[in-house]
Amino acid sequence: MDEIPVLSERRDGYRLVTLNRPERLNAFNEAMHERLMAVLLEAEADDTCRALLLTGAGRGFCAGQDLSDRVVQPGLTPELNNTIERFYNPLVRKLRDLPMPVICAVNGVAAGAGANIALACDVVVAARSAKFIQAFAKIGLVPDSGGTWLLPRLIGRARARGLALLAEPLAAEEAEGWGLIWKVIDDESLIIEATKLAAHLATQPTFGLALTRRALDAAEMNSLDEQLDLERDLQNQAGRTPDYAEGVRAFFEKRPPSFTGRA
Repeated sequence: MDEIPVLSERRDGYRLVTLNRPERLNAFNEAMHERLMAVLLEAEADDTCRALLLTGAGRGFCAGQDLSDRVVQPGLTPELNNTIERFYNPLVRKLRDLPMPVICAVNGVAAGAGANIALACDVVVAARSAKFIQAFAKIGLVPDSGGTWLLPRLIGRARARGLALLAEPLAAEEAEGWGLIWKVIDDESLIIEATKLAAHLATQPTFGLALTRRALDAAEMNSLDEQLDLERDLQNQAGRTPDYAEGVRAFFEKRPPSFTGRA
């Protein structure tokens, strides 16, 4: 019996989602794409799910595309745009659009599309032994899954070009120092600390956090005036939520707030 390519575990307020093709370093095939999207849609529809933690089974997070899943007959030309349009682009868009924070715990290698899918998450923590590799140049391809958009915004033009053109592995500690990821964690503590982070975010004002994500994403394109207007409008929405009222009450009553995460 085939393994389930993506595991989804309901926890108190969040989902633990695990890429589960460890024998292939969790490289993507069609079945894994389809299962992961189904899991994300299920989490999105669950009102009790207020955070999502994505990680990989085994010794690596994700090696990108499973090239054995793209073998074509001799003489035929692969249409890679079909795979990107059908699977990778919708996946990145969904990760960015989920109404909850998404944490990625990178255990081991994150290569090619696997690296960029990790970087599309909100908060990325990595095992000290982890490595990020923009492996596309090694097989004559272009970084996809948002890589050419994310990299220069996270680490600047020079470093983005170096990673993309040279395809050299970037160690987790250097990735943290460059601002590519949030934090490095000792290997044995990675999933423990990542689940603590997910559990914490699951108690926070989820709707307000989703508005914050919208503002940060929009800032990449907006002028200052446009961003100021957007902040005004989003703040107005946030100020009408029960969580804002609860946060203010808790502040004056000198107690921890009890957020519902709802609009």
